[in-house]
Amino acid sequence: MTLNPVALITGASSGIGAATALLAAQRGYDVAFTYLNQQQHAETIAEKITALGRKVIFTPVDLSKEVDILAWFAQVDAHFGRMDLLVNNAAILRQKLFRDIETEALQHLFAVNVIGSFLCAREAIKRMGTTSGGKGGSIVNVSSVAARVGSPFEYIDYAATKGAIDTFTLGLAKEVVSEGIRVNAVRPGIINTGMHAKGGEPGRIQRVAPSVPMQRAGEPEEIANAILWLASAEASFVTGTILDVSGGR
Repeated sequence: MTLNPVALITGASSGIGAATALLAAQRGYDVAFTYLNQQQHAETIAEKITALGRKVIFTPVDLSKEVDILAWFAQVDAHFGRMDLLVNNAAILRQKLFRDIETEALQHLFAVNVIGSFLCAREAIKRMGTTSGGKGGSIVNVSSVAARVGSPFEYIDYAATKGAIDTFTLGLAKEVVSEGIRVNAVRPGIINTGMHAKGGEPGRIQRVAPSVPMQRAGEPEEIANAILWLASAEASFVTGTILDVSGGR
């Protein structure tokens, strides 16, 4: 019996993560994804994946807590016994001038956006790496154009976490290539998701979209397409690459 490949996706109850989970299922993956607070949304995504004929598990995970991450990977081991793709998508932000940032909030931001992604990648490598008995695989990190532009007057701290993700992608790709694992990143621009409202400005897309050369925000499905391409055999000679999907921004 041929087993379906298994994709692990963090933060997939909405936005880019949800679009990626659905596209992965359409491309033949069974899916394990995390969510934090949006249980109803997570259930809806899971139902859609099941309707596509794929297996799915979805788990509430606080990515700032190592114990939650380890429990999630243990659950994946029990349900699927393998993994082929990790998409480090989950992230948080809050618009604020840098001078007003509180230490506790800054620590939480880096715990989720950076350390959480690091730990997920560590656990994925232990399972996919050929030296551990795995068959190789792919890690795709979701960065942001914020890492390149710095995001002054909005969220320098968030941009810095994504800068860390970029550097992480470049270094890890070189370290694990001999284990059959490719590591790449997608760097989205302004994308039509609820993240802007959660960050404190519901109308941000309308304000910023005119500055994009393509004169619009991107859609989550456009980022999902880039992620699944990087994970596919079509990108078999691609590793250590950061792919901007930003409408030219």
